[in-house]
Amino acid sequence: MVGWSKSNEKLNQFDFAFAGGASGFLTRAVCQPLDVLKIRFQLQVEPISHHPQHASKYRSIFQAVELIFKEEGIKAFWKGHIPAQWLSISYGVAQFWAFEVLSRNAHALNYSPKMKPVVNFTCGSIAGSVATVVSFPFDVVRTRFVAQSEQKKVYHGMVAACKEICAKEGPIVLFRGLWPTVLQIGPHAGAQFMCYKLFDDLYRYIIKTENTTLSSSLFAGSLSGLCSKAFIYPFDLVKKRLQIQGFHHAREHFGQTFHCKGLTDCFLKIYHVEGFPGYFKGLSPSLIKAVCATALHFSSYEMVCKLLVISRDTH
Repeated sequence: MVGWSKSNEKLNQFDFAFAGGASGFLTRAVCQPLDVLKIRFQLQVEPISHHPQHASKYRSIFQAVELIFKEEGIKAFWKGHIPAQWLSISYGVAQFWAFEVLSRNAHALNYSPKMKPVVNFTCGSIAGSVATVVSFPFDVVRTRFVAQSEQKKVYHGMVAACKEICAKEGPIVLFRGLWPTVLQIGPHAGAQFMCYKLFDDLYRYIIKTENTTLSSSLFAGSLSGLCSKAFIYPFDLVKKRLQIQGFHHAREHFGQTFHCKGLTDCFLKIYHVEGFPGYFKGLSPSLIKAVCATALHFSSYEMVCKLLVISRDTH
C-alpha cells in the first residue's frame, strides 16, 4: 500500500492523510516511554559512567526506567504526550500524504524499475522534510515538557507553553533546531521509505505472495527503522540540545547544563566536553524505539489503507 500500487488506486489524498494521522496517533501512544528515555539520555551532559565519584544520573535503560519511576512516577513516561501526539499526527498526515502524491506523480513518468529505490528515497526525503516543517513547533514543546523537572515545573499545558515560549523567547524559538532536523530527516525519511519497500519486496519474494501483509509490513518496518536511525543519530541528539537552550533553569535536578550558540558550535562543544561517544548518548533506547515505532508506523498505515479500500468495495 505504501507508494503507488493498483490496490490503492481507489484511495484519494484525504484517505492517505487520514491513514497517516491514525498511524501517527497509534505509534505515539505505544512508543512514548521509549522517546522519554531517549531524550533524557540525549540531554545528559555527563559521560555515562558507573564510577561513584563521576556517576551520571542515567547509566542504562533499566536503571533509567527505575529511577524515573521512583522520582517522578509512572506518568513521567508519558510526559509531553499531548504535544507529542500533535507532533505525530501532523507529521504522519503530512509525510504519508506527500509521499503518496509524489509517488503517483513519479509513476506517471514511467521510470525504469531499476530506478525504484532512488525514486522511493527521493520521494521519502521530500515528504519527510515537508512533514518536519509542519510539525516542528510541537517537537520543541514536547522536548521542553520531557526535559523539565517535576520539582520545578515551568509548563503546565501545551497552549500555555506555546504562549510562554513566544512571549519570553520569541516565536522563532518554536523552530530552533530546525536546520539539523531537516539535515537529519531528509536522508532518514528517504532511507526509511527506500528500505521499507526493499525489505517488503524481499519478504514477499521469500514467502511467495504478491500482497503486502501485516507480517511483511512489520518485518520491513522494523529493519528500515533500524538501518535509517543508526546513520543519522548524531543530528537527532544535536537537535534536542538546541531545543532546550534558554530552558536550563528547569533542569537543575538533571546534572550539568549545556550551552551552545548554533549547529556547528553544538557539534564542537559536544565533542570537546563529552568526546565522540557523546554523539551517541541514548542510542540504545533510540534504536529500540526506531524498530518498534517504524514497524508500527508502516504496518498501521498499511492496515488503515486496506480497511479504507474494503469500505470502498462494500459501498
